[in-house]
Amino acid sequence: MKIGIFGGTFNPVHKGHVNALERVLEAVDLDKAIILPDRIPPHKSAEALVSGEDRLNMCRMAFSAVPNAEFSDWELKNDEKNYSVITLRHFHKVYPEDRLYFIMGSDMLLSFEKWYRYEEILTLAGLICISRSNEDTAKLETAAEYLGRQGGEVIIVPAEPFEISSSQIREMLKKNIDCSCYLHKNVVQYIVDKNLY
Repeated sequence: MKIGIFGGTFNPVHKGHVNALERVLEAVDLDKAIILPDRIPPHKSAEALVSGEDRLNMCRMAFSAVPNAEFSDWELKNDEKNYSVITLRHFHKVYPEDRLYFIMGSDMLLSFEKWYRYEEILTLAGLICISRSNEDTAKLETAAEYLGRQGGEVIIVPAEPFEISSSQIREMLKKNIDCSCYLHKNVVQYIVDKNLY
């Protein structure tokens, strides 16, 4: 089986996240995708981070139409900062016979060799990188060749750029600006009902 692992802060999850995963599933024949909200991402501050339970619930709503999507609270239950290599070791134990793929954005691939134990990550999983522009793609191909020489498998998937970030959506929500065009309707309702952000 081929299993994609799609981690993120998802604070909140928006249509750009969903579009990105849908492009990946169109381009790569994955048997399932595991959506995995982060607890405390090592490279981000946890400012304005709503609870893991809320982010997982919003993910269930946002990705509800994505075929073969599963959801994991493994990182949320882990008390330490979660480095990707630790997460991949865990899933490698759970799925020892299967091929794992770690799904990431272009900025992550371009800084990948700075990641903690990145060489080990290449032994545990292939990398699927979502490219959002032609300019991106040339840089990504260079990075992919470099990692390929180290035994890594890198698949680059072009996707339409989505011109908004979770932090911009949080700012809009704080100011009561309508951002329903960027969010699944059930996520909008959930945020309103629970008075998040």
